[in-house]
Amino acid sequence: MIVLGALLLLAAQAPEPPVPSETQQVAALAFAPPLDRPLTYRVATRRSSRDGGFTSFALIYDLRWRRVGRGYQLLARFDRVESDAHPEVVRTLRLMIDPLIGETLTYFVPADGSSVDMVDPEGLWRRVVDRAQALADASGRPEAKRAAQIIATLPPAERDKLASADIRALVVPANGAIPNGADGPIMTVTVAGRRTISASEPPAAGPAQPIKVDTRWTIDLGTGLLAEERRQSFLTTGNAADRKLVEERIRALEPGDPS
Repeated sequence: MIVLGALLLLAAQAPEPPVPSETQQVAALAFAPPLDRPLTYRVATRRSSRDGGFTSFALIYDLRWRRVGRGYQLLARFDRVESDAHPEVVRTLRLMIDPLIGETLTYFVPADGSSVDMVDPEGLWRRVVDRAQALADASGRPEAKRAAQIIATLPPAERDKLASADIRALVVPANGAIPNGADGPIMTVTVAGRRTISASEPPAAGPAQPIKVDTRWTIDLGTGLLAEERRQSFLTTGNAADRKLVEERIRALEPGDPS
């Protein structure tokens, strides 16, 4: 059950943004990531717990952009994990994530920012699997061995999601989840070089306890990068005033090294 709980937190952490449509790509912003400074990228999930509070889990990335050929190279290093979850859940989360901590993932992004491709994903995953097995052997814990087995048998699509979903969400022209108004009403506000887009997903028909999702994206117009994404899931009862926040995911980009 502890391993399952850890996997559920990881699944909530890294939803894969859809590929942008041609319309979205045509309307995409100019893409000019900063080459002169490091960036800290924090991806956090808060989920309601049985005691009425919230349990949080966050991945912290150290990002560096470089100009290469006809595009950009992004070096993304997993810096650390932060969580206030139950100690057993945290330990299992670390078993799943620690093989990635300290790894630098390399991505190629074309000059227009229209796609994000990992460089040598097979080589990365061989290193991760080897580190997971080494950690499991060193600890001798059954949970560590189960985590290493899960990591070793993840399908390629799940590996890519775990390693790349947050990075694809960061590059606005490659993030098909950001609406442009074609699929429904949105609210857009532009202030001081940043554009904020807000949209809501109506509750799906049928569930006894329907979930309504509100998402707000804040885009840096100077770089074409996501400054912040805040996705909130509410349990609804028919009365808007009575809705209850059950989960929140925040992706936030800041200048400077992780501290």
